[in-house]
Amino acid sequence: MALRYDTPSLMRWNARAYDSSFGYVSAHGEPLIDLLDPRPGERIFDLGCGTGVLTADIAARGTTVLGMDGSAAMIEVAVAHHPGLDFMIGDGANFRVGEPYDAVFSNAALHWMGRDPDAVIHCVRTALTPGGRFVAEMGGAGNCAALTSAMLTAWREYGLPEPELPWYFPSPAEYALRLEKGGFTVRLLEYFDRPTPLDECPNGAADWVRMFAGSLLDGVPPATVEPLLRRVNELAAPALRRESGWVADYVRLRFAAVRA
Repeated sequence: MALRYDTPSLMRWNARAYDSSFGYVSAHGEPLIDLLDPRPGERIFDLGCGTGVLTADIAARGTTVLGMDGSAAMIEVAVAHHPGLDFMIGDGANFRVGEPYDAVFSNAALHWMGRDPDAVIHCVRTALTPGGRFVAEMGGAGNCAALTSAMLTAWREYGLPEPELPWYFPSPAEYALRLEKGGFTVRLLEYFDRPTPLDECPNGAADWVRMFAGSLLDGVPPATVEPLLRRVNELAAPALRRESGWVADYVRLRFAAVRA
């Protein structure tokens, strides 16, 4: 196992909660591995690997895998759980690899790299051999619309400055154009709704906000956090709470492209 450090992420992650209450993030990545179709002997780069669950699944198919994430907490867990694999901490918009890879894989991570998506695509292309594959799934336009609407309304009702949301959810046309301008040929692109049960989130939207937008709570007065999150739940409930429990209104953008 090798652990290398580069630029750390500004997003603070609770890696334990990510695997326990939000394990669906990795579970829904299995079809993406099938689309990647990793072959024995290939070199695969897992961009935004999180705690390494899918990195290990790809490695189990006989490949050599390097997982990279911007969160030191995530990489710490990945190293502990998968000691035979290689991981590094790095910035998706500013990374380099020593030798090119046959494929770059990314699940539920590219939407966290919205500061400069073209730089991310450039780094991916540089990391690939000619004809190498870029296979990924990310949040697409409209992803979490009800959740974010509830958040913005609650912040406004409490007289708080409008939060700067940390995600980038492009339309299919926008991201396909970015890929083509970045030197890729798009072979497949899918855009679909994927309502996702929050089975392990007893506090519904509030739990989701704590995990995926926790940094936005840093600027909220401590005494306001709990009533603010209760209000988020009240606002989100009509759209997202079912008899069976809470559901996140996910919209996904999945693609496969090759380096031209």
